[in-house]
Amino acid sequence: MAESSIIGTRIRERRVRQGIKQSALAAQVGISPSYLNLIEHNRRRIGGKILNQLAEALEVEPSQLSEGAQAALIASLNEARAGRAVTRARAEEFAGRFPGWAQLLVDLHNQNTTLEQSVRTLTNRLAHDPHLAASLHDVISTVTAIRSTASILVETKELEPEWQGRFHRNINEDSRRLAEGAENLVRYLEAAPDTEAEIKSPQDELHAYLAEKGFHFPALEGDASEAAVEVVLDAAQGIESEAARQLTRGVLQQYRADAACLPLKPVLEAVARVGLEPDLLAAELDADMPTLFRRLAMLPEVEIGPVGLAICDGAGALIFRKPLPEFSMPPVGSACSLWPLYQVLAQPQVPVQVLVRQVGRDAQVARALAVTEQVHPAGFGTPALMRAHMLMLPVAGAAQGGARDVGVTCRICPLANCVARREPSIITGGF
Repeated sequence: MAESSIIGTRIRERRVRQGIKQSALAAQVGISPSYLNLIEHNRRRIGGKILNQLAEALEVEPSQLSEGAQAALIASLNEARAGRAVTRARAEEFAGRFPGWAQLLVDLHNQNTTLEQSVRTLTNRLAHDPHLAASLHDVISTVTAIRSTASILVETKELEPEWQGRFHRNINEDSRRLAEGAENLVRYLEAAPDTEAEIKSPQDELHAYLAEKGFHFPALEGDASEAAVEVVLDAAQGIESEAARQLTRGVLQQYRADAACLPLKPVLEAVARVGLEPDLLAAELDADMPTLFRRLAMLPEVEIGPVGLAICDGAGALIFRKPLPEFSMPPVGSACSLWPLYQVLAQPQVPVQVLVRQVGRDAQVARALAVTEQVHPAGFGTPALMRAHMLMLPVAGAAQGGARDVGVTCRICPLANCVARREPSIITGGF
């Protein structure tokens, strides 16, 4: 059912809500009750004079009947119905007839989506955050030491005063260490007392700042100087730690170098001519793939649409992440080893292009293109240092066949019987 075809439903809802009889409304606008009945059941199209008269009689703007105040609501309903056996026509009719219930359904869907994202984030953090793992290990080790010392004191009937004092001293020192470790753990998980500041790792600070800026820095376009990098860095909100500042400086310096190599205007003109086709763009702009990938990921989304990028070092750890909508990337550690990002590390000179689908309830297909870059040459006694880049581009529905199922990380991946699994999934194994 087209959006314009539920005008009658809106008219009926307005009339009933105001307690106006069908015959009275028909007489007020100069049409027969039977004709109004056909209009209200969406069996007659209306517009122009009659629509304006009905809107005036119902004391609403004509646009609220023709365009509908439910346009955004219908879009949200269609998003909520994705992957479910509910037709678009029924969603539009539901929004037109019962806007209150439709809004409640959308609110519940948004709340559910937020909670799912929180669960995924917290699960991934518990599974892979090295700081958290070290803090937990320290707490458990200290508890074990206290328990062992206390057991000796309880089970040993006769103990020399010197040894007894030593064990008491050990318990005192370990209990202090336990209190400090527990306090640090709570501060890390929740935040410092009496503050609302979230404690983040340097990588978290960096990527939160990049996301807030839309991964684009107009001040570093054109002939930007090294001083311009420091100006942008000094104005960066949310970059608190020195480690995060160093990471951000490196990203901004790389941005400046890439912008000098591939200026904004020629890149946008090339994209307008050939689209987001890296092979064609590289030929048009005479650019290498890693530089082109980084540049595309840092262009304004309003100009070229959504573009994702993941970069990992030779050890497989993600050092840069710009996710596509509906395609998650782990905030720490390494990602799913089925990503082509890791495939190219084994074949540095061979670019790879794969359609990937991240398994889950709202699985979306993306086009993943991966290449490697040598960041430091090999020498006698030293290996070459490599990085892998994976560009992510959205895929239209008609071209989604033959996609490779991948996950985010093993710990939160529901993919069953995966040959690349490193550790059991808490999703398939249960909490």
